[in-house]
Amino acid sequence: MGWLYASPTAVLVAVLFVVPLVLVLIMSASDWSLLAGNDGTNFPENYTEVLDHRMFWPAVVFTLKYTVIATVLLIGLGLGLALLVQESSRWSGVLRTSFLLPTALGLASASLLFYALYSPQVGPMSDFLARFGIGNGQVNVLGTADGALWGTVILIVWRFAGFYMLLLLVGLQGIGQEVYESARMDGANTWQVFRKITLPLLKPSLALATILCVTGSLLAFDQFYILTKGGPDGATMTVVQLVYNLAFESKRDLGMAAALSVLVLLALVVINVVQLKALRRSPDE
Repeated sequence: MGWLYASPTAVLVAVLFVVPLVLVLIMSASDWSLLAGNDGTNFPENYTEVLDHRMFWPAVVFTLKYTVIATVLLIGLGLGLALLVQESSRWSGVLRTSFLLPTALGLASASLLFYALYSPQVGPMSDFLARFGIGNGQVNVLGTADGALWGTVILIVWRFAGFYMLLLLVGLQGIGQEVYESARMDGANTWQVFRKITLPLLKPSLALATILCVTGSLLAFDQFYILTKGGPDGATMTVVQLVYNLAFESKRDLGMAAALSVLVLLALVVINVVQLKALRRSPDE
């Protein structure tokens, strides 16, 4: 009976995860082009060609840089917003709704919205920057490497800060008020309460938020593909964008794209294991 109940989920996992994973492993060890199909095994040629590709290491470095910036800003801002709206007040409901509202918009739609905002022809950003003496009303925010990076980071923070606020707010509300009352009776100030009580008890929620944020940032694709197409001059090419580029644009080589996908999967597993060990609660907590 147990197997009968578990079979629908087992079938979905097999069809949507196990079978594609096996197929990707086979493709990564094969000479498999987009147009000609499978021409036989060539392991480990695909992996060596990916590692020697001119855009591989720049894409890795940029993806890690973007991941660190996005994670620090999203977790920090999400925690700050959660602390701001933690207490029930006259405006807390309005603030929670306002912060959470951007998450209702799809990432592709949000990227198109910011693409229009950043446009030097029709967007308001050029005129806004011109008021501060930056440019002459025709500033191309996405035309430089730093501008494209920070323009995309602003989009991601606007889109996801409310989500991480909600995630951490749930953790904050799970901390009993009697703990705070006991700390205040012992003479603890606001900073000591936050450092000694809030952060340790919020560790599971912070661990979940960090894992989600790091994983999502490492797999970034939509926002950069819509806003920059990997430009200017490949400066904002992420690893997942490179997978797409190898499979459907420059090389049209599914074998190389699959090999890079396997490397990304292995890197994600290692990074998530390290995060879980680093953020795991100790027995005395």
